[in-house]
Amino acid sequence: MTTMKNKVQLIGHVGNDPELKNVGSNGTAMLRLRLATNERFKAGAGEWKEDTQWHPVVVWGKQAERLAGQVRKGAGLMLEGRLVHSSYEAKDGSKRVSTEVVVSDYQLLAPRTEVVLAEAEQ
Repeated sequence: MTTMKNKVQLIGHVGNDPELKNVGSNGTAMLRLRLATNERFKAGAGEWKEDTQWHPVVVWGKQAERLAGQVRKGAGLMLEGRLVHSSYEAKDGSKRVSTEVVVSDYQLLAPRTEVVLAEAEQ
């Protein structure tokens, strides 16, 4: 039988400065941020449209501590991880469901200006 995997890869821009916290009885580092991905497409009438999706992201442990010192709002980031779904009861008593990406690996991307300059030099 084939092994099925829960795997997601995203390339986007960090939408907020990361929040680093220590949680649990042993103080494990946890980093939260939001990643924006964009897609451009031609709509029915031929005009270009852009769709931005926001993805909640969580990074744990030493990797969280390392990324916290490397990334800020607006930074380009490529990440790989898995989707985790959870449910909770909101303050108003309604049931809520959330989905977040738990990161297993990441790579910082060069700022857009560096990419443009590198292309111009070629």
